[in-house]
Amino acid sequence: MAKKKSKADPETNAAIAQSRRPRLHKLRVSNFRCIGNQPIEVELDDIVVLVGPNNVGKTSILRAYEVVMLHGSKHGELINDDFPNGKVDPMHPPTIELETVVFDKTAPGERWVRTDHSSSEMFVREKWTWSQPGPPKKVGWDVGAAKWHDSEGPWGAANVAQARRPEPHRVGAFDSPEKQAEEIAKLLKEALAVRVKELSKAKPGEQPTQGQSNYAALLETIKRLQTEIASDAKTAVTHVEDELTKMINDVFPGYAVTFDARAEDDIEKAVNLFKADPIVRMGPTGGHQTTIDRQGSGARRTLLWTALRILSEQRRPKGEDDSDRPHVLLMDEPEICLHPDAIREACKVLYDLPKTGNWQVMITTHSPVFIDFTRDNTSIVRVERTDTTDVRGTTIFRPNRAHLNDDDRARLKMLNLCDPYVAEFFFGGRTIIVEGDTEYTAFGHVAAQNPSLYRGVHVVRARGKASIISLCKILNQFNSRYSILHDSDRPTVLTRKAKKQVTNPAWSINSKILDVVKPALSDSRARLVASIPNFEEAFFGEEAEDEKPYSALEHIRRDGEAFKTIGKLLHALIDHSQPLPDNALSWGELPQLEARVAQLSQQQKSRNP
Repeated sequence: MAKKKSKADPETNAAIAQSRRPRLHKLRVSNFRCIGNQPIEVELDDIVVLVGPNNVGKTSILRAYEVVMLHGSKHGELINDDFPNGKVDPMHPPTIELETVVFDKTAPGERWVRTDHSSSEMFVREKWTWSQPGPPKKVGWDVGAAKWHDSEGPWGAANVAQARRPEPHRVGAFDSPEKQAEEIAKLLKEALAVRVKELSKAKPGEQPTQGQSNYAALLETIKRLQTEIASDAKTAVTHVEDELTKMINDVFPGYAVTFDARAEDDIEKAVNLFKADPIVRMGPTGGHQTTIDRQGSGARRTLLWTALRILSEQRRPKGEDDSDRPHVLLMDEPEICLHPDAIREACKVLYDLPKTGNWQVMITTHSPVFIDFTRDNTSIVRVERTDTTDVRGTTIFRPNRAHLNDDDRARLKMLNLCDPYVAEFFFGGRTIIVEGDTEYTAFGHVAAQNPSLYRGVHVVRARGKASIISLCKILNQFNSRYSILHDSDRPTVLTRKAKKQVTNPAWSINSKILDVVKPALSDSRARLVASIPNFEEAFFGEEAEDEKPYSALEHIRRDGEAFKTIGKLLHALIDHSQPLPDNALSWGELPQLEARVAQLSQQQKSRNP
């Protein structure tokens, strides 16, 4: 049987990389608001999820892109509060760097363009610096000189440069009702424009509808009218051209000036079928409907998802020109004011939005529901404060670096469905991966007796031994320490019907877990611990056949020694220097595990000859 190709294959990734879609590539921020001199660099995928504690700079990252996109206007200027600690430090000015993917028609000149020969993509780097409150100084990276230019940047004027970058749509966590209503109207207008453009053209082999025919006739009439007006004005145009040519010749002999009215270009952009400022109302069918700014927070957010969902379900017709300006959604805490069902729907909408081919999404969140391991287009960036109070941003997960295969994705998808909070470890703290519900319940009971002692500890249940492998691939991208607790199982098992020993499939998974964890073991970031031969037998002296989590909870509630044993085990998984209780083995080689299981089996035989 042919091996099924993984979505993360280099061949597939190369195809994705060569998709001709202008987009953001990197954002780098330093000395801006609470972000200090240590820069935060965000690699922008289709979806970027910013996680981390409160007040560490996640919102500042969204604001940074918005600021540079507003360059040239009053809103693109900084005030004192935008400087770290509200103080201007000439040695450490607020600095924002942006790298954008461009193509031939938008490239600003060879000196500014870096070409990645492996993907054939072209990149332009720009930098904004504020030496004082007010407007910034903008320069570009001179590729030939391999340095920032002293005074110039690509594209020149701010309004020209902005049109070459994705247009930002910012939705703040606590935006005013009026601002939210305005953003919803903009999104709906964008969706409507795409839909009208799509509906105005008949599909190949189909007869155009009356509306499509009328729309085509309208465009043709405008085109003819523009041409006639330009023709009638030719005498005036020629006169202006002659005057300009004469003046230019005084300075540049032999030069001429022509004026092209471009009467037949972009006719559709000259037609606006709807009012410039649409009004959106909502209310009971047949009842009183009010404007969006008068609706409750939940209703406004729900309507926002509706607008986004329409956009996410609209794909541009195949082969259509990619020159339309792309968009980026910048959103704070999309989970706010939403019912749990609406949160899950919101997550799906956000992940589907880039499928239109013209959107990127960057959000901040405190909800693990918004993290989907199974998507190929997602970067997760954790923003946190270090012990020296510096803000640090680290890209902790990108699917192509985790080397997830199809089996991994299937397991993680099922795990997400069973436990939407499995992704909590992305938000920081100390992580312990356990095999099942029994360990999770036992550790939860111990931690509940002294919550302050176990603050920041995330116990993640894999709900199956094989799923540990998939989770370890993700954890290997972290710089933090973690632990894994699994059942060793036995090399063979006794079949119920034939009453004979056969190879135990669960035993073979041990070597697969070790293969994935070994890189983290080598630099002491991980501790791999096995319960010999399983959690119940190792620490309670008996294997529970039914209701394992409840049996374990009852056992440690009534047995003080069992409670102490589980507490000791939990401490050893948190602090790798602590000793383990009996029947728990910290291992790093398969013969080591085999010998311990064989020893246990021999002891059991001697007790029960």
